[in-house]
Amino acid sequence: MQVFDLKAMVPYPYEERDKNVFYKAQEFKARIIELPAGGEMPTCEMPSYVIFYVIEGSAEVKVNQDKVTIKEGQCLITEPATLSMETKNGVKIMGIQVVKS
Repeated sequence: MQVFDLKAMVPYPYEERDKNVFYKAQEFKARIIELPAGGEMPTCEMPSYVIFYVIEGSAEVKVNQDKVTIKEGQCLITEPATLSMETKNGVKIMGIQVVKS
């Protein structure tokens, strides 16, 4: 068992996102994603289920052709899809990528 203080974690920039993985198991990996005001996560093809939990702020997430805004305290779960994200005021998110078996 491990306890993580998500609000206290200081993430690396998106370009160094692999350093933001704070837990990795065979079935999933968890990372912190932080985007500054006006920041964006470029479009990426996710071959697995993804769970985004917003720790602070809000972001607009595009899942395939659908867009949704998620804000602090909300969680988005998506099946394998094409994803992108942008934020007007900044956002800090925990992302969990579930490995397909």
